[in-house]
Amino acid sequence: MSGEPTNLEDADKEMPFLEHLIELRSRILRSMVLVGVLFVPIYYFAGPLFSFVSAPLVKALPDGSSMIATAVTSPFLTPFKLAIYTAIFIGIPFLLHQLWGFVSPGLYRSEKRFAFPLLFSSVILFYAGMAFSYFLVFPLVFTFLVTISPEGVPMMTDINQYLDFVLKMFLAFGIAFEIPVATFLLAWSGLSNADSMAKKRPYVIIGCFVAGMLLTPPDVISQLLLALPTWVLFEFGVAMARLVEKKSSYDDEAGEESSQL
Repeated sequence: MSGEPTNLEDADKEMPFLEHLIELRSRILRSMVLVGVLFVPIYYFAGPLFSFVSAPLVKALPDGSSMIATAVTSPFLTPFKLAIYTAIFIGIPFLLHQLWGFVSPGLYRSEKRFAFPLLFSSVILFYAGMAFSYFLVFPLVFTFLVTISPEGVPMMTDINQYLDFVLKMFLAFGIAFEIPVATFLLAWSGLSNADSMAKKRPYVIIGCFVAGMLLTPPDVISQLLLALPTWVLFEFGVAMARLVEKKSSYDDEAGEESSQL
């Protein structure tokens, strides 16, 4: 009999954890269903969509050149992969909303009021990074690569390799444009402050260029086009962190004055 209360207590302790797992599974399933629903119409238009994605390279290619498929399954797998990733990119707001719905019960009210602006700005900045890479980086990089191509060597890019390159660049620039959000979170959580981040500026600049070297093709143009905006966004994030600290100090002073009264 003495062991029964212990078992009941253990069951009570495990129930919240099990409920969290059930909630997590439910939100993952919803996210997967959304991606699946978006995938069907996107795959139907996968051909025009790939034409849109490959337009920067096609415009840079000389007359008579075209893209090729070196693998037997590439004409099927490449549009399939493109449709899946496009569905994920389009569904990012819903996916982040599901993530927020899972973690929000454990946050304080003061923390929740920052959630929507952070989620909204994160989505906008990620899409802005993708647009920046497509409309500015791709035309410059592909024109440069075609220009330096040896004479007599036609540039015929495999469609699957091109898609992998594009997705990699989209992800790299999308994450790079999230730097202001990251610096804001560091300042808001108290893990760092604006002065501390500003003192690390030399290391950040070196890190920006190292990331540009690793995440972009081996050409100076694409490396600079990733490193320089990343640096500018870091400076913008530091400025935002200073505003957060000033507002926090102002609120603390106001609270002390009201308590004294």
